[in-house]
Amino acid sequence: MRITLYIYIMQHLLFLLTFLGFLVPAVISNEDPVPVYKTGDNKAWAAKDFNDKDWSEARGNTSDKIFWSRTHLELRKVEKEVLPLGLQIISFGSFEVYWDGVLIGKNGQVPQNGQPEIPGTESSYYRIPDHLISPGPHTVALRSSQSLLPHIQRGIGFSIENYPTLLTHPLVTMSYMNLMAGAFLIAAIYYFFLYMNSKSKQWDILIFGTICLLFFTLLIMEYLKFHVVIPYSRFFIRLEIIGWLTFANALLVPWYFIIQFNFKKGGWLMAALLLTLLLLYFFNYGHYDLTARLYSLAMLIAAFIVVLNSIIQKEKGSFIVLAGLLLSALVNRYMFYDFGLFISFTLIVLCMLYLHSIRTSVIEAEHQNALILSSRLQLELLKKNIQPHFLRNTLTSMMDWVEESPKEGSRFIQALAAEFDIMNEISEQTLIPVSKELELCRQHLSVMGFRKEINYIWEQTGIDETQLIPPAIIHTLLENGITHSEPMSGNAVKFILRYSVSKEAHQYVFETKAKNRQILTDRTGGNGFKYIRARLTESYQQDWKFSSGATEYGWASTIQILRP
Repeated sequence: MRITLYIYIMQHLLFLLTFLGFLVPAVISNEDPVPVYKTGDNKAWAAKDFNDKDWSEARGNTSDKIFWSRTHLELRKVEKEVLPLGLQIISFGSFEVYWDGVLIGKNGQVPQNGQPEIPGTESSYYRIPDHLISPGPHTVALRSSQSLLPHIQRGIGFSIENYPTLLTHPLVTMSYMNLMAGAFLIAAIYYFFLYMNSKSKQWDILIFGTICLLFFTLLIMEYLKFHVVIPYSRFFIRLEIIGWLTFANALLVPWYFIIQFNFKKGGWLMAALLLTLLLLYFFNYGHYDLTARLYSLAMLIAAFIVVLNSIIQKEKGSFIVLAGLLLSALVNRYMFYDFGLFISFTLIVLCMLYLHSIRTSVIEAEHQNALILSSRLQLELLKKNIQPHFLRNTLTSMMDWVEESPKEGSRFIQALAAEFDIMNEISEQTLIPVSKELELCRQHLSVMGFRKEINYIWEQTGIDETQLIPPAIIHTLLENGITHSEPMSGNAVKFILRYSVSKEAHQYVFETKAKNRQILTDRTGGNGFKYIRARLTESYQQDWKFSSGATEYGWASTIQILRP
């Protein structure tokens, strides 16, 4: 909840900052002033009134030579409250800045006296002397070199504002972005811990944590230029990293929706999306902002396909997610890219959090149902041994044995007491050692041997007594074998339990060697088998298999517990 609140606040603050930026009147009246260039070096070219009509609007490849650029700006009337003014220049290379012929600053160091160029940064700030500010035309001349990346033809951008505001505005923006980044980092760490400490490893939790971590890294990389001085020669490294982070998120976001909404054609959609992103990268290499926008567009299209399908399937939460995606698309389309990208992506993450909250509520409901099921199974287990006809028949047989043979009758009573003790001990447990289960089966055979006066034979092969199994599932198969079988010659019924283990599963095979009684109903739907399936589901979810059927020598049942 706190993470969602942080993101909500950051989103509205960014909208406010962007809106306030539109309210501030521009100091430069001629929009998009065009610089002109000339290769060579002459300090006279810095003068405000120098005639540059024969200069070219194309810089060309200047190699390691010094070149000049001149840009004519028209200033509006500047109020005293706006002073002092600052000039922001966005340009590649190293240069000296002249305002109306007066040197006001440097960015890096142009080659001189045989010394190589010291690269400047892509964005730099300079204070304009108050006495040089007046309404009307002004000239910004740059004495420049771009020897480290001479082939890059990048234009020059200018911005004039109040100097303190010019310096602090990026810091204010960065502080809000850092808060947002911190929220995503906390979310990433939380969901990674949630994934690692969960018994059932859910891919959607891992993917969401990864998305939050990637988005945190994306925010840091986008505003790294305010933390670290980046020479223009390394400017594109940051953009390349941002592009690949956007690429990864463009893949993971639709994948998350595919898992959440059980999209059946998810594999095909992911393959098509991956191919589309690779083609966008190949055909737009070097156009970093355009490529990132196209990545986001491809991501939104894939997400829309999944969500529209989920609406058709009437998946819970699909309409809310659709509204979020539409709003995200509008923000990404009409807002300034640096803000629009992050706000639109934040909206998508909020949609993902909403879906996760729905999944959490479903898991909580399933947990409550599991507790109810567990309690019901405990009652079923106790009912199996205290049902009236079982007690009546057992007590009647016990009375006969006590009268006819007190010694054997005493053994009968001890066996029945031992079976009840074990049943009482295991009734509240979900899993018990297989040794305890086998002890229960042997005691039950002793009781039933006295009751029915049949020779019940027990054999076991390959049993690993360290294994755990749900209580009374072998006991239930034993009961079924006793109830639905007639003795073979010699008045005997044999029960054989075999255990084996493979890479795929732990397997128990229970065989009853006897004559099968004729039955009028299908035994696969009996209460005993329902109990076994319920117990297996309680402990292993869907990671089990159970089969049972007649054989040439009686009946066989197989329980497979699949290995993760």
